[in-house]
Amino acid sequence: MTTAINTRLVNLAIKTENLSLYRDRIATLRRINLTPRQLCDLEMLIDGSFSPLTGFLSVDDYNSVVQTMRLTNGCLWPMPVTFDVREKNFSPGEEILLCDKYGGPLAILAVSSIYEPDKLREAKEVYGTIDKAHPGVRYLLEETGNIYLGGQILGLASPANHSFTDLRQTPQQLQDWFVANGWDKIIGFQTRNPIHRAHYELIRRSAEDYMAKVLIHPVVGETKPGDIDYVTRVRCYRKISDLYTRDFAKLSLLPLAMRMAGPREALWHALIRKNYSCTHFIVGRNHADPGPGSDGQPLYGAYDAQDLTKQYESEIGLTIIPQSEIAYVPSEKKYLFAAELQPQHQTLSISGTELRRLIRAGEEVPDWLSFPEVVSELRLTAQRELKRGITIFMTGLSGSGKSSITKIVQDKLTAIQDREITVLDGDVIRQNLSKGLGFSREDRDTNILRIGFVANEITRHGGFALCAAIAPYREARNKNRELISQTGTYIEVLVNAPMEVCRQRDVKGLYRKAELGKLKGFTGVDDPYEQPENAEIVLDTVNFTPEHCAQQVIDYLMETGAITQKS
Repeated sequence: MTTAINTRLVNLAIKTENLSLYRDRIATLRRINLTPRQLCDLEMLIDGSFSPLTGFLSVDDYNSVVQTMRLTNGCLWPMPVTFDVREKNFSPGEEILLCDKYGGPLAILAVSSIYEPDKLREAKEVYGTIDKAHPGVRYLLEETGNIYLGGQILGLASPANHSFTDLRQTPQQLQDWFVANGWDKIIGFQTRNPIHRAHYELIRRSAEDYMAKVLIHPVVGETKPGDIDYVTRVRCYRKISDLYTRDFAKLSLLPLAMRMAGPREALWHALIRKNYSCTHFIVGRNHADPGPGSDGQPLYGAYDAQDLTKQYESEIGLTIIPQSEIAYVPSEKKYLFAAELQPQHQTLSISGTELRRLIRAGEEVPDWLSFPEVVSELRLTAQRELKRGITIFMTGLSGSGKSSITKIVQDKLTAIQDREITVLDGDVIRQNLSKGLGFSREDRDTNILRIGFVANEITRHGGFALCAAIAPYREARNKNRELISQTGTYIEVLVNAPMEVCRQRDVKGLYRKAELGKLKGFTGVDDPYEQPENAEIVLDTVNFTPEHCAQQVIDYLMETGAITQKS
C-alpha cells in the first residue's frame, strides 16, 4: 500500500466546448440544491484543491478517513468530505444534478455508494469530542443529513463568485503564476482574521528566515460563527497586500468551508496548500480552534495542531513552520519572538476583545498593534454593525409569557431606538403565512423555518424582528440562528416557566383541551419541548413580572452594544 502524497492535480471540470454534449442528459436528472458548505466543498473538488479526491467519499473511503486519516489507497486525508442528504430514495448508479440555490447546474454526481454514517463516532474520531459547543460537531449532529452519497463528480460549472474575482485563483492558475514569476519556495499562510502587526511580522520574518515568498491564503468560505465577515476581511487583506507585502507575498482567496477541527484540520490545510504549490506552511498555536467546550475548557491543546502536522511533513513533502509566540517590545520598538526575549524586556499586548472595543468606541488603536488602513476598514464595519438588523427569538412553552413580553419589548424598543420593528407571533403566523400546516414535527419545523426566513429578510435590511413561538425543536431553531447570524444579530431568549405553572395559567385553554384528548401533539402534553442549550437570555417568568423580563432583554441589548439609546 502506497503512502505517497498524490501531487498530481485533479481537474473535474468538463471542457467548455463539451458542455453542449450534456444538455439532454442534464434535463433528465433529479436535482439537488446545495447548502453553503456543499457549495464550498464542490468548488474545492472541481478545481483540484481537494486533490487527490475525485468526488465525495464512498463508504469505504469514509470509514478509512474517519479511523485512520487515510483513503483506502493509502493517501493521507484527515477530513471526511461527504455529501449528505435527508432521504434514502437514491440508487447506486443514479446520476444526480447538483445545483446552486437558484437551481443553476454545477455538477453531476454519479452515485456509487449510499450509507448511513455513525455521526457520534465521526464526531469522536474527527473532532475528538461530541460536545455541541464545538461548531463543527453541532453542524454534524444537528444540520447534516443522516444519509451520505458517495461518488465521482463531473464538473459543469464552478459556483458563481462575483466579488473579488481578481483574487480568486485555482491551484493550477496559482501554479502557473508562481512559475511565470520565478517563485520556487512558497510559504502558505492560512487565516480567517484580519492581519494586524503581529501577523505581518510573522509573515515577514518567515519569508526572511526561509528565503521564500508567501502565499497569503485567507479562507472566504464558511468559518467560525461570529467571525468578521469575509468582505471586510478581504478589504483589509487587500490594503495589506497593496501597501506592505507586495514585494514578497501573493494574496489569493480560498473558498474552503472550515470545520474548526483543530489538529486534523491543520493537517488538511497543509495538504490543500501543497496542492497550491506551497513548499512550506505556517501552523499557528490553536490552529483552526473552535473555542472552549461547554465546560469552558479548551477542546484542543494549544500546540496539538503543530505536533500533528509535524509528524507528517515529510510524507506531505511540505515544511511545517510552527508559529512562535511573538510580542511587541516597546524598548526595541519592534516585535520579537519568544526565544528572542531577554529578562529585561517588557512587552505590550492587547486582547482581541479590547481591540474590538477600541474600534467600536472610536478610540485610538496603537500603531504597534495594527495598521491604520486596517483599523479604518474595521471601524467602517463597526459603524455598519450598529445599524445591523436584529432578530430576537423568544421560545418557550405555551403560557410561559412569550407574547406578553414581546409586546412590552416592542414598546420599549420603539421609545429608545430607530429601527423598524416587526413582530412575528407564532399564532398570527399560523393564521397567515403558515395557514394549512398541521402539528406534525415536519409541519412545526416548516412553520419555524418560515418565521426564520421572514425574520432574516427583516434583519438583512436593518430591521428588528421580534419572534414569539413555541419552536419546540432545537434543530429548527439552530437553523434559524445559522441563517440569520450571517446577516445580522441573532438573540435567542428562553422564556422559562415550568409545565405546572403553564398548565395553571392556561390562558388559551389549550392544556385542558389536550388533556381531554381534543388536541393532539400539543407541546408539553404529548409532544416534547427541547430546551435551548445556549440561549443568550433566560427569563424567569415565575418569579418576575413580564415588565421586569422585558427590561432584562433591553438591558442585554444595551450592554452588548446591539442597540444604543437615541438622544
